[in-house]
Amino acid sequence: MAKQTKNQQVRAKLDNEKLYTVDEAIATLREHKSKFDETVEVAMNLGVDPRHADQMVRGMVSLPSGTGKDVKVAVFAKGDNAEKALAAGADKVGAEDLMEDMQNGNLNYDRVIATPDMMGVVGRLGKVLGPKGLMPNPKLGTVTPNVEQAVKDAKGGQVEFRVEKQGIIHSGIGKLSFKDEDLKKNFKALTEAIVKAKPTGAKGKYVRKVTLTSSMGPGLKVDLGEVEGA
Repeated sequence: MAKQTKNQQVRAKLDNEKLYTVDEAIATLREHKSKFDETVEVAMNLGVDPRHADQMVRGMVSLPSGTGKDVKVAVFAKGDNAEKALAAGADKVGAEDLMEDMQNGNLNYDRVIATPDMMGVVGRLGKVLGPKGLMPNPKLGTVTPNVEQAVKDAKGGQVEFRVEKQGIIHSGIGKLSFKDEDLKKNFKALTEAIVKAKPTGAKGKYVRKVTLTSSMGPGLKVDLGEVEGA
């Protein structure tokens, strides 16, 4: 039998059925932190089946304390809008040239934004951007004439959430180096946004389980009383 590491031994003593407050969960994750600055993540198990259109959960939320991550943004725009996107901090701005670059496999972006007049070009990238969840969407604010604000939002802590096939949403809410209060603000903003995004087709209990974890840490069940509206 392989010898357990010190961290594994400590983790094995955790009560898997305990329900933690957000404060307790953050404190416990800090006790198990690694040598690098881990991402703190939330997983929400929802009572939905995303195979049905009326049970899809998707949206955007601005995390008040930011993400602690350098978000790479590509923008499809021309003329003044292209200049505004660059001034706002976009990593790559273009039109047909950007489309060709992406078709060649250069897709190292976290967010793709487009002005409405560029959707004829962007539409040709559906099979490339779609599977990666990068396709600009007016409902998410990533197809907009105000690319300047969209870039600032993306760079400033706005994250997208989307339910997976199993009915789970995963999202980072910052780094373990963040102050407790900042992580709590981000947790509240994310969970409230997901609760508000409850689809019309959801039946029964909507929020079934919430787990807080870090990149290398244990998964800790959060008391649903910590989630407003759950």
